Amino acid sequence: MTSERAKRFPLGLEDLVREPRRPEGRPGEMRAAALAASAALNTRKQAPKAAPLGSTGKPAQTQAQAQAQAQAQAQARAQAQSQSKPSGTTQPQSTLQASAKSLTQSQTKPQTKPQTKPQTKPPASSPAKTPLQQTRAAASTAGARSAPKPSQPGHSAARSSERAAVPNVALNGALALTSERVRERMVERLRANGVTDPRVLNAMSVVPRHMFVDPGLAAQAYEDAALPIGHHQTISKPSVVARMIELAAAGRTLNTVLEIGTGCGYQAAVLSQVARDVYSIERIKPLSERAKTNLRPLRIPNIRLHYGDGRLGLPSAAPFDAIVIAAAGLDVPQALLEQLAIGGRLVAPVGSQEGQNQVLTLVERVGPAQWRESRLDRVFFVPLKSGVI
Repeated sequence: MTSERAKRFPLGLEDLVREPRRPEGRPGEMRAAALAASAALNTRKQAPKAAPLGSTGKPAQTQAQAQAQAQAQAQARAQAQSQSKPSGTTQPQSTLQASAKSLTQSQTKPQTKPQTKPQTKPPASSPAKTPLQQTRAAASTAGARSAPKPSQPGHSAARSSERAAVPNVALNGALALTSERVRERMVERLRANGVTDPRVLNAMSVVPRHMFVDPGLAAQAYEDAALPIGHHQTISKPSVVARMIELAAAGRTLNTVLEIGTGCGYQAAVLSQVARDVYSIERIKPLSERAKTNLRPLRIPNIRLHYGDGRLGLPSAAPFDAIVIAAAGLDVPQALLEQLAIGGRLVAPVGSQEGQNQVLTLVERVGPAQWRESRLDRVFFVPLKSGVI
C-alpha cells in the first residue's frame, strides 16, 4: 500500500470489526454495541495524518490509541457474548450505557461533539399509580413491592378490582360519625347530665347504637334524640335509656331483668352489659324480628327475646330483680308488679297515652304485698297496649 493510499484509507480490511446483526436484541443492548463500535472507529480516525508508516503500510499507533482499540474490541466481544445468553441474564441497559460512557472517556482525544444520550421512555405498561394504588403499595410487604409488574391484561384486571373495592364516600362519612370517639362524647354528655353508675356508662359506650337505627339516620344515632324505627314506634333517647337502667339497678347486682317493649333491641343490648340474664317481650311481630336481626351480629349470649303481650309479663322466668317498661300506660299492670322480686325495682312511664303529663315512675317492692312508688321525671313514650300484632 502506498503512502498516498494509506492517507486516504487508513484502515485495512482486517481491522474492520463488524458485529452480526441481531434484530431481536433489546434496544439498550444494540445502542451499547453501537457506542462501542463508534468509539473504536473514532479512535482510528483521530490518528494524525503525518504519522510515520509502519511495516505493513499503516500509520503507526500510539500506545494510548492501541489501548483504546483493545478496549473497544473487548467491549464488542463482551457484547456479543451477552447477546448469546438468555434474556434473563442480559446486563441492564443502564449498566451497558455506563460501560460505553467510561470507554469514551478513556480515549486519548475526546470527540468534538458529545454524543446525545437517548432518552429512555417509560414502558407503556407502567401507568402512574393512583392514590388508591399508592396506599395499597405502602401497606404491602417488601417482597410484594419487589415482585415484577404484571402484563397489560393483569393491569386491566387489577384496575377492575380496584374500582369494585373503592369504598362508598357517603358510607365512610356515616361510619366516621359512628366511631368509638363519638360514643365517648355521648357518654360524657350522660355523665354531665347526672348518670354516675360506671356499669351503665360503660354499657352505653360499648353498644353501637347506629346498628339499631335505619342507615339514613346513622348520622343522628348518638344525638340525644328519639328516632323512628317503624310501626309508629321509636328508639328512646340515650339519656332516657341510661336514666331508666340506672334507676332499675340502683347499684345492685342484677341477675334477671325483664324488658317490656323490645323495639329495635337497643335497650336490651345495653341491659345485657349490666345484668346476667335479660328477657325482652315485643308485641309487634316485625319489630321482634328486626330486633333479632340487629342483635345477631353482636352475638350477645344473655338476651332472650319473646314475642307476646308485654302487659302479661313472663311468669315462667319470674321473679325479676328489675323490670323496665319502654311504653306508657295509665298505670302499671298488676301482673308485672307480681312478677317483681322482693327488693326489686320497676321503672316505667305512667300517664296519658297521648303523651301529655307522662311521668317516669319508680316502683319498689318492699314486701309480699307492699310496693312503694316514686314519681320522677317528665318523659314522652309511645302507648303501652295489650295483645299482639
